[in-house]
Amino acid sequence: MNKGIYLLLLLLLASSCISNRRITYFQNLPGNEPIGLEEFIPYAEVEYEYILQPFDIVDIDFATSDEELTKAFEFQGSRSMRGGMAGGRGGMGGGDIFYFTGYTIDKDGFVDIPKLGKIEIAGISEESARLKVQREINEFFQEEVFVRLRTGGIRYTTLGEFSSVGTQLIMRNRATIFDALANAGEANILAKKNQLFIIRQYDGGTKIHQINLNDRRLLASPYYFIQPNDILYLEPMRIRQVGTGDNLVQSLQLGATLVTMFIFFYGLTQGLF
Repeated sequence: MNKGIYLLLLLLLASSCISNRRITYFQNLPGNEPIGLEEFIPYAEVEYEYILQPFDIVDIDFATSDEELTKAFEFQGSRSMRGGMAGGRGGMGGGDIFYFTGYTIDKDGFVDIPKLGKIEIAGISEESARLKVQREINEFFQEEVFVRLRTGGIRYTTLGEFSSVGTQLIMRNRATIFDALANAGEANILAKKNQLFIIRQYDGGTKIHQINLNDRRLLASPYYFIQPNDILYLEPMRIRQVGTGDNLVQSLQLGATLVTMFIFFYGLTQGLF
């Protein structure tokens, strides 16, 4: 009986521990060409360039020597509102100011700019949209007006086994999948890091992509960089579904509890108690 109990305890501990290979980033996985340390890894051939979509919010600034002319393109008080929120934050996240001061692309792909009217910018890159607005304003005014157009940071959503779930914001124009993980407080130890799903929006629809965070070759993947409006979803391991502890102490406690229960019920059936 003692040997059976020891064997059961070992099986429980083995099943409740998580292999380092399932939680370690940047591994050289079997079946792939190994990538050595300090080896140069070029980015994927797919060029990273975000395409503006309906319901995106863009920040458009105008600069000219004539301050009165610049004010003609602003919504009333938007510049002062932006300065106040940037300084005091108003209890909101740093990127929320764009919701109040930026231009929302409508469902048909247009932004409505004072004096210029509606301009279609969905379906093109930020730089192409900036040049398009620049051409429109050059036709409207003889005096040179400089245009700056950009998205309000990278907003994305985390679901599943993240330390922090919900809408996240990175105030940069480009961010990697690991920037997104760090910004969301890392993935839980019980997450399937080899099966991270990226739900990405495209012109006219959505695609689901799957990447392996454990694989060093991810650095050369076209999904190494996240895009605005991405949804990142991490499933839990099967070990989570049976309520197993996520560290050695919890695993030992769980194993001891199960063994104690087994001995108790075995003793009852054998009339030992």
